[in-house]
Amino acid sequence: MPKKVWLLVIGTFINITGSSFLWPLNTIYMHDHLGQSLSVAGLVLMLNAGATVLGNLAGGHLFDKLGGYKSIMFGIIITVISLFGITFWHGWPHYVWFLTIMGFGSGIVIPSIFALVGSVWLEGGRKGFNAIYLAQNLGVAVGPALAGPIAEKSFDYLFISNLGLYVVFFILAVVTYRDIVPKIETEKSNNGEKVKLSTSKLNFYSLVILSSGFLLAWIAYSQWSTTLSTYIQQQGISLKEYSLLWTINGVLIITLQPIISPIVQKYEKQIKSQLVIGVIIMMLSFTVILFADSFKMFAAAMVILTIGEIFVWPAVPTIANMLAPKGKEGTYQGIVNSIGSIGRMIGPFIGGMIVDYYSMNVLILFLCSLFIISIVPCLLYDKPIKKSSHPISIDK
Repeated sequence: MPKKVWLLVIGTFINITGSSFLWPLNTIYMHDHLGQSLSVAGLVLMLNAGATVLGNLAGGHLFDKLGGYKSIMFGIIITVISLFGITFWHGWPHYVWFLTIMGFGSGIVIPSIFALVGSVWLEGGRKGFNAIYLAQNLGVAVGPALAGPIAEKSFDYLFISNLGLYVVFFILAVVTYRDIVPKIETEKSNNGEKVKLSTSKLNFYSLVILSSGFLLAWIAYSQWSTTLSTYIQQQGISLKEYSLLWTINGVLIITLQPIISPIVQKYEKQIKSQLVIGVIIMMLSFTVILFADSFKMFAAAMVILTIGEIFVWPAVPTIANMLAPKGKEGTYQGIVNSIGSIGRMIGPFIGGMIVDYYSMNVLILFLCSLFIISIVPCLLYDKPIKKSSHPISIDK
């Protein structure tokens, strides 16, 4: 990978490590230390997620208007200010305000990085997005692992450590990201502007179709960290063993790359097939849960889920980058990132309602149906652009 991409990967790792410092401990802190009910804590987390959605959309727009460096710096500065506030004023309701602002700031950064990776390494295709995906998952694994021991000593130290990480990210961005400039396509047809105008709407329609499938997949996937966590413990699996499932997820995402990467590269032009195969594999993991009654069975389900997500999650921003008209790369990345955030936000609510009113088995069947439905947009998302007189080559 080019040095510029490596710098963006390192920045992503620091950013996600910092943001994941708080997410597994937010509910505990608000309930045990601030004396708030679980429902209130859930509402606060929904506010944080909603702010992240808005940040994703704003980040994509800012990338197109201001460029990658300025949009990333804007997001980092907002996040640092919010963390500075939460470090010194983490009582109620200050905690809510700063946590919401933090969600908005960190939400700006991610689509800007995705768009910048796609712009500076045009020939990299999916490789750059896959590297960012790996960095995100490594950050998610390292962040909570560091946060737990620190929080046991004091939540004050946790807030300070989180602020310190983002200061490091700020310094890295100031020193190195200014020189990361997107490549400009020099070849342009005489009717290039007309082509752009005639195809941009069709490209957007394709993105909307793709995003609908992405949303359904995320609604289902989000159950693993919410409704399924309770169900798994009800089956006699300890909290420690449940945490180990996510360790398996993180380790597999890294260790399976030498096996998955050659497959992905061989069928790089058949990205639609990768999406469909990945969705089917993810669905299979939920069918295993229907019969799971031991840790080994749940671990097998997690292994299957991880293999599926390795195919799906990096493919979506890759397709968004291919679909994006010139000057709209950030906007398109902002849309797909916000769709993922919406899925993570509403998924737990939908899953909780189904379990409360029906049962876990009904939820599993519902989630499998979501995966089946999501295959349709995966197959059809490129139909609008195929109707164009200047179609984009995405899949064979």
